[in-house]
Amino acid sequence: MKLIVGLGNPGKKYQSTKHNIGFMCLDSYFRTNKHKFKKDKKFNGLVLKIGNTVFLKPHTFMNNSGQSIKSAIDFYNIELEDILVIYDDLDLPLGKTRLREQGSAGGHNGIKSIINHIKTDEFKRVRVGIDSNPLIETKNYVLGKFSKDELKIIEPTIEKVEKIISDFSNNQSFLNIMNNYN
Repeated sequence: MKLIVGLGNPGKKYQSTKHNIGFMCLDSYFRTNKHKFKKDKKFNGLVLKIGNTVFLKPHTFMNNSGQSIKSAIDFYNIELEDILVIYDDLDLPLGKTRLREQGSAGGHNGIKSIINHIKTDEFKRVRVGIDSNPLIETKNYVLGKFSKDELKIIEPTIEKVEKIISDFSNNQSFLNIMNNYN
């Protein structure tokens, strides 16, 4: 069983914000594949199970994402090597992706929460660059919406992440996925 998680914050207020790129990637993947997420209280999130893959959008807000993910891991008995988390990264240029098999939280509160709840940093991840702006406070920047120009850059990146999701859920080796998309 695989678990693919898109990080973000629930609610219309946060739709299309930079911090919700994980949600945006899953939403785009399923717009193409015509499936819908369902609210599931036991995971405090939106869930979709297709075959041997569980897709999760935690609704615990970013800083508590680990609670939702840990519940899904325990319920479905998912191995750590079968987890993929998609999230925003301020340290990467807009639209750039980086795939890693483990690593620190790098200041990302959602990733800190996951590490705290599953007690390891050894899970696969897709970091999507949202850039940063030293003139805007970080909280305001990540909770800001993408501009039209930024969306033109990020849309091809979301399409790339859709391919990564497909490859991962179809049991391709993560090393091969990293080689193809990094």
